Amino acid sequence: MIVLTGATGALNGATAQHLLDRLPAEELVVVARDVTRAAHFADRGVRVRPGDYAHPESLPDAFAGADQLLLVSSNDQGVDPVELHRAAIDAAVTAGVGRILYTSHQGAAAESPFAPARTHAATEELLAAAGIPWTALRNGFYAHSLQFLLGPWQQTGVIAVPGEGPVSWTAREDAAQGAAAVLTAPTPYEGPVTLTATEAPTFERIAAIASELVDRRIDLRVVDPEEWIAAAIQAGQPEGRVRFMLGVYQAAERGLFAGTDPTLRMLLGREPRTVRSQLEELLARS
Repeated sequence: MIVLTGATGALNGATAQHLLDRLPAEELVVVARDVTRAAHFADRGVRVRPGDYAHPESLPDAFAGADQLLLVSSNDQGVDPVELHRAAIDAAVTAGVGRILYTSHQGAAAESPFAPARTHAATEELLAAAGIPWTALRNGFYAHSLQFLLGPWQQTGVIAVPGEGPVSWTAREDAAQGAAAVLTAPTPYEGPVTLTATEAPTFERIAAIASELVDRRIDLRVVDPEEWIAAAIQAGQPEGRVRFMLGVYQAAERGLFAGTDPTLRMLLGREPRTVRSQLEELLARS
């Protein structure tokens, strides 16, 4: 039996849908803080259990009977995500889970300037120390983030960023499908597994792709980080969020998102979506 947390969200929700294409509904359990939000899974015959990382006492029963447990990383604001993950991992051990899988990130590193990457690195250490088999799905940076990371380039003709570097932009939909393939693989994947697109374009290359798609010149301008922060705040963005997002560009500048891996392509049986295709979808929606 496979148990998933976070199935009411975009990533693990899509993974659950892919699993239902591969497995009978009775072999899947989804765990949700608000079970009413998972009613569409219940309607398909999937068992829905209440569970919340912030309430560890709810988790052993939620995880009971799991041969594999897919833990989504927490994005709750104002709490320590590592402690939430610790509670979930401890509960999995208590419940006798056969294997824990965790939605990590390609750039997981204790020294990363991007805070979630530090969280992922710390969580992977907890998994390694838990004493049961584990897998960390190190997904590439999600390509839908380009919608806000590139700024208002369609209006200004300029992509202004506070740091330049290659990123293996990966479609969240592809990462979800890859996770389903890992969960149903005949042989388990051990430890960190990198799931990325096959290319890692720089922001300069993205500007060139954007220029081709809109048939006009889109320039890249690498600006001073403090200038970028001030401009974003003046545009109405909360300062805390702006400084948080600065870490993305700084990590890219250090090459922490630069690696690519063929594993996702193999799991999908096709080429992962490209930055060009992601920008085309963005333009089609705008």
